[in-house]
Amino acid sequence: GRVGHALSAALGRTGYQIVGPLGRGADGLGADVALLCVPDAEIARAASCIAPGPIVGHCSGATGLDALAPHEGFSLHPLMTVTSEGAEFAGAGAAIAGTTPRSLALAAELAQALGMRPVQIDEQDRAAYHAAASIASNFLITLEAAAERLGATAGLGREQLVPLVRATVENWARLGPERALTGPVARGDEATIARQRAAVSDAAPELVELFDALVTATRSLSCAREAQPA
Repeated sequence: GRVGHALSAALGRTGYQIVGPLGRGADGLGADVALLCVPDAEIARAASCIAPGPIVGHCSGATGLDALAPHEGFSLHPLMTVTSEGAEFAGAGAAIAGTTPRSLALAAELAQALGMRPVQIDEQDRAAYHAAASIASNFLITLEAAAERLGATAGLGREQLVPLVRATVENWARLGPERALTGPVARGDEATIARQRAAVSDAAPELVELFDALVTATRSLSCAREAQPA
């Protein structure tokens, strides 16, 4: 897949000797490391095909290291979207884990060789880590799709929304969520919120439930901001 091709190309450029990507059933004979870039449901099966010897890793953020047993294992999950085989990993975060100090050090070495910033994720925290990544990336696209759907009813296109989204994300990165929050909920402008809700109900009624949930969550964030010391 895209991740396997992108990682093999990027690691090859850093000086690692790469064999592959290989197809289904590869046994890893002769390799020091076997990195499995397969769907989560296929990791255990792919690991079972690997002959004893190599350290075996996977690139999933959600699947635990037990899927690699009985191999000495590690995981390396780039905290980024990979949409092409020529993806650049430099500057991205990378969640790493290992079943031994040696395999953990290997995961960190590979991440750093690619210019990524590794952070160790404990097994019990893996699901929460992956959910956070999904909210920050996948669910953000869902929100922007909703904004685009509603904006289109008023003649507002994606190209007008993009600068707003970029500025908002930059403010969040620089200031944190509480200080970056603006808009009618942050101001306590209930009249505007009510007008917005009525407009959503008329133009895109399927978005009302999402709108209400976001208003509730944003109110909580606004209250947290007000509770912060000046």
